[in-house]
Amino acid sequence: MAYQYQPCFFLLFLLFSVNASVLAFQQRPKISAVDLAALSAIKDSLTDIPGSRFFSTWDFTAPDPCSSFTGVTCGFNDRVTILSLGTGLSDSPGLAGSLSPALSNLTQLTQLILFPGLVTGPIPPQLGQLTSLRVISLTNNRLTGPIPPSFSTLPFLHTLDLSSNRLTGSIPPGLTKLPSLKVMVLSWNELTGELPRTVSAQLLHLDLKKNKISGPLPRLPSTVRYLSVSENWMWGPLKALESLSELVYLDVSMNQFSGPIPSSLFLNPSLTSLFLQRNNLSGGLPSSIKMDPTFQSYGGKGSIVDLSHNFITGDITPFLAGVETLFLNNNHLTGSVPEEYVKSVYDGTTKTLYLQHNYLSGFPLPQGSTLPDTVSLCLSYNCMVPPVGISACPASAGSQPSRPQSQCSVFTHRGSTN
Repeated sequence: MAYQYQPCFFLLFLLFSVNASVLAFQQRPKISAVDLAALSAIKDSLTDIPGSRFFSTWDFTAPDPCSSFTGVTCGFNDRVTILSLGTGLSDSPGLAGSLSPALSNLTQLTQLILFPGLVTGPIPPQLGQLTSLRVISLTNNRLTGPIPPSFSTLPFLHTLDLSSNRLTGSIPPGLTKLPSLKVMVLSWNELTGELPRTVSAQLLHLDLKKNKISGPLPRLPSTVRYLSVSENWMWGPLKALESLSELVYLDVSMNQFSGPIPSSLFLNPSLTSLFLQRNNLSGGLPSSIKMDPTFQSYGGKGSIVDLSHNFITGDITPFLAGVETLFLNNNHLTGSVPEEYVKSVYDGTTKTLYLQHNYLSGFPLPQGSTLPDTVSLCLSYNCMVPPVGISACPASAGSQPSRPQSQCSVFTHRGSTN
């Protein structure tokens, strides 16, 4: 009898073994063990700022961290491909702590995002080992130290945004040679040194605003559409801008650039935001006769040009009369304002026209004309008495309506002998 029951016992044992194996498989976390260990180390180095609950879903006993962990996205092979640390929501204060070198163990990572918070310390140089990375965005925290030179070895890096931190040192020269890099935002840091001389990356967007970068502007690829190097310590001519025919936005303000303004900038109809203020630029304003007779004016709806606080001389040419917001104040401009500007102001094409603190001698205002309520026009502190009823000047223009005659005489005499 015992012999007859052996197959039954064997089948029960086999069934039990299979069920136990299935149960064990089901209980195994659906994520790579290496990645799970890396996420644990990452969590240990960071913490929620009071009011943030980002890590509340990071339960390491959960069966499927790829689905349950906030900010974690996995690929088909249960490897982490996207890691977003923090939520970026307005009601979430973000994370504090530091970035763990264990991030480099997420070897399939394509995107690393750190939302605004209070994360401190250096950027782990080991991130340069993650050769699949396409996006690195570590913005609005308190990261310190240099930009890791190891980033220069990331062949697929498309976007690098390290803005609004406390990074120091110079920009690694290899960064601007990366074959896939299109967006580089390093603004609002404490970076020093000169820009790399070779910028072979086919950049579309380059933002280096508010650093301590010095030296000249290097030759840039013609693909650049957005360029900001404002509020740095840069100097030299602006010749490097002549080949940037795809520009839409340009800001080189608050530096020490000198020499004439490249006329090619005004032959680009897509460049509708142009900020060159507070430099040492000289020479005259653009003229269609000198550049391209078929290109009669520059500007259009939404356009803004700021050339204020420079050393621009000569008469105001009609070329910029179509700009919606135009700042030419605090220069050495002379002569009478062309009628094209007057017409543009009174028909509403130009909404803001600041001409204060020059040496202008006239503004041909039509008799009985009334300035539209939507227009800001400032003519104070020139070599003329501003027309009655025009007083839309900022406080920085001062209270004096005209220059002393002695200044006008001396400047006009110097201008006529040059």
